[in-house]
Amino acid sequence: MSAPGSALGSGALDLPPFSLDVESLSLGSDVKAVGLELLETESREPVRGSQAAQIWSAAFPVLAGEEFYALDFFSHLDRVREFCDTHEIPYRVAAERCLVVPKPTQEQLLELFSRFEGETFGVRVGPAAESADAVLEGDLSKRGLDAYQNAYARYTLCAVCEPEDGWVTLLSEKLWPSEVIRRVRPALQPFDVHIARPN
Repeated sequence: MSAPGSALGSGALDLPPFSLDVESLSLGSDVKAVGLELLETESREPVRGSQAAQIWSAAFPVLAGEEFYALDFFSHLDRVREFCDTHEIPYRVAAERCLVVPKPTQEQLLELFSRFEGETFGVRVGPAAESADAVLEGDLSKRGLDAYQNAYARYTLCAVCEPEDGWVTLLSEKLWPSEVIRRVRPALQPFDVHIARPN
């Protein structure tokens, strides 16, 4: 007898093609973090390319909810600037080596995740993201996304995005794994993503 959800006669479960694992991370006693890992369900390899860009660009607006968010780039700034100019994506140069894209649309997010999949960049969410944060932006210029560790308590969340590895680390005192899942589940349904909390 076949179990519900199994392929007829094969005995294999009919699993969604993608999985998003959401779990608490231990980054030290004073750091609250949630890891999101986007994987191909069968191979357990990171999801890359256009499918990953679509999923991540759907996830971030719902993680932000009604709050303001901005992307932080701190490397390859000439490429980022040229891409934003060409695609008419507003940005501001925030510090010596920091470029901020304030509240991109979902379409712009898709373009940015697609183009800069191989880069590490950040996302800040919350009222504090609406205005310049000279201390954090200067620190991002010098230390990259390690700067978020000293600043994330001022935001709803700060995210370290590593799309090529299928990985996002959320630093937040306000969001925990169950709340992250609650927010992203409806937005990711069209992509047939299984969302789980691994043990």
